[in-house]
Amino acid sequence: MTMYTQLYNRLSFGWNTVKIDMSAARRDPLPIVPFGLAAFATTLFALGLALGTTIAVGMLFFIQMKIILRNKTSIESWIEEKAKDRIQYYQLDEVFVFPYDMGSRWRNFKQVFTWSGVPEGDGLEWPVREGCHPYSLTIEQLKQKADKRVRSVRYKVIEDYSGACCPLNKGIKTFFTSPCTEEPRIRLQKGEFILATRGLRYWLYGDKILDDSFIEGVSRIRGWFPRKCVEKCPCDAETDQAPEGEKKNR
Repeated sequence: MTMYTQLYNRLSFGWNTVKIDMSAARRDPLPIVPFGLAAFATTLFALGLALGTTIAVGMLFFIQMKIILRNKTSIESWIEEKAKDRIQYYQLDEVFVFPYDMGSRWRNFKQVFTWSGVPEGDGLEWPVREGCHPYSLTIEQLKQKADKRVRSVRYKVIEDYSGACCPLNKGIKTFFTSPCTEEPRIRLQKGEFILATRGLRYWLYGDKILDDSFIEGVSRIRGWFPRKCVEKCPCDAETDQAPEGEKKNR
């Protein structure tokens, strides 16, 4: 009520015209705190912070409850989405069933919130849905990794790249669309070959194809690099066109 009264009076009669008579407030106490301009501005700022925190924590609570009811983390949801995409892409006669979703939101909820305070499972093994086993998710991830290698495209480096996060010499669009991720950038030299597995409009992500001249112990060099620095190898460009009817429209 204090903030409402102060805000109404100051907006109606001006910020500096509202005078607070402290002696009158002491003689006739009202359920309103007598604020000056500085105290009013500070309190209004604090209310804004409290409201923003309430909204942010409320959204986090909603996301966490959705994860609990589905018994599925955000990464696991992403794996399931890729599984459906893989099955649709190759038109396979199979259905991926997420093993830790017990089929009932109430059963999923009870796995986390128990009367004993100890969730089900020992941290390594958890109850799985009927028809699944503890390695169902692992097997699907291995299938996706194999599919990722099949779908990868070979590129040849045509421009050197220093590995900078936001390179200025590769174009203004490349500079401003740098991927917001902790994944590394890789240094490129003209003539090298890259096996790209995913990408954005101006960036690609992939593995550098190593040869025997590299130092032992370095198994993979992978990361982001500007699309402008590479060109698709002619052999891969020809095989990109899949036979008619091989893919299902998505």
